[in-house]
Amino acid sequence: MEPFTLLLIAVLPSVVVFLTAFYLIRQFMQARQGERAAEQRKEDRRHTLPLRLQAYERLVLFLERISPGGLVLRVHKSNMTARMLHAELTATIREEYEHNVTQQVYVSDKAWTRVKQAKEETIRIINIAFEQCAEQAPGTELSQRVFETASRLSHTPSQEAVLMLKEEVRRLF
Repeated sequence: MEPFTLLLIAVLPSVVVFLTAFYLIRQFMQARQGERAAEQRKEDRRHTLPLRLQAYERLVLFLERISPGGLVLRVHKSNMTARMLHAELTATIREEYEHNVTQQVYVSDKAWTRVKQAKEETIRIINIAFEQCAEQAPGTELSQRVFETASRLSHTPSQEAVLMLKEEVRRLF
């Protein structure tokens, strides 16, 4: 026999065994890496889930606090004019929002957009009510207008956003 054929007969089984072993080891390593990644995701979820739930809770609390009715009752003082009450209502909403702005890290973009939209629409309700009052009118007149404007809606912006947040939390489980 030719030396090249002998060499091929001697080396070919070694190459086949090497390629088979290489393939099996590579498959095993990829499977282990996938398992480690899944375990890491599970561990991350175990740590982030409580933070996400807390963020949803804080955003629901924020939305309840800026709900027009509750906000007016909490902020209104007996000696306020409509202008003073308007300024205080909008400032309170903005302060509450700024206090909770970091929660957007833990919720979906869609949820955060809905929270921002609820804030803006609540300010719009207050502005619409303020436009129907004289600036020096008593604060009670603005309060009444806010209640009337909000009552014309089937759901307040806060209520709609809370429903959306609840739905997202349900999907977490």
